[in-house]
Amino acid sequence: MFVENKMINKNEIAVVTSLDVAETFEKEHYHVLEDIRNISESLNSRTEISGLFFKDTYKASNGKCNPMFYMNRDGFTLLVMGYTGEKAMRFKLAYIKQFNAMEKALRGKFVEREKGIAVRQALTKAIQQSAENEKMHGHAYSIYTNVIYKALFDKNAAQLREQFGITKKQNLRDHFSEEDLKSVQNMEMCVSSLIGFGWSYEDIKEFILNQNTLKIAA
Repeated sequence: MFVENKMINKNEIAVVTSLDVAETFEKEHYHVLEDIRNISESLNSRTEISGLFFKDTYKASNGKCNPMFYMNRDGFTLLVMGYTGEKAMRFKLAYIKQFNAMEKALRGKFVEREKGIAVRQALTKAIQQSAENEKMHGHAYSIYTNVIYKALFDKNAAQLREQFGITKKQNLRDHFSEEDLKSVQNMEMCVSSLIGFGWSYEDIKEFILNQNTLKIAA
């Protein structure tokens, strides 16, 4: 179906754009914008509409910035419920299925992110209680993190940021999948344990990189 991969993750919310709605339902974009504005006027409440539609702009082929909207599942449902015909019905059902799938994935990521906080705190504590942080001039956590990323993704944090097209101010783990987050947490727990057993950085680095090599070989 044409709706595949139309959903995006914006601020941990599953959304679709008015441009995608126009394309999928074969409507002029300005008609979709008009429909959204009519909904806004009928609700007559900026508070209500703000939770359904998020105004933004996009750059057109002529370089001009034009208005568009992001919408969550409720906004999408409200917008397209009046679109009729068998084809429109198929698209509505497909979109809702996509929303459900992405929202389920986002909930899974949220759970893993919450668990990850405790894991990172344990790793930080283990580092502080060892001599490694002083040896690394206070950069032990970031150094260990880069080794973990290298073992799991074959890239350090800077390379992953480049891959995702994000800056240092943006949280890299927001772009990891649920499975990636689980893998990172498992590796962080492993590193915490090895630090607790008195292993040196070089020994830990060699161990986790070798473990990844063995896993790939298997």
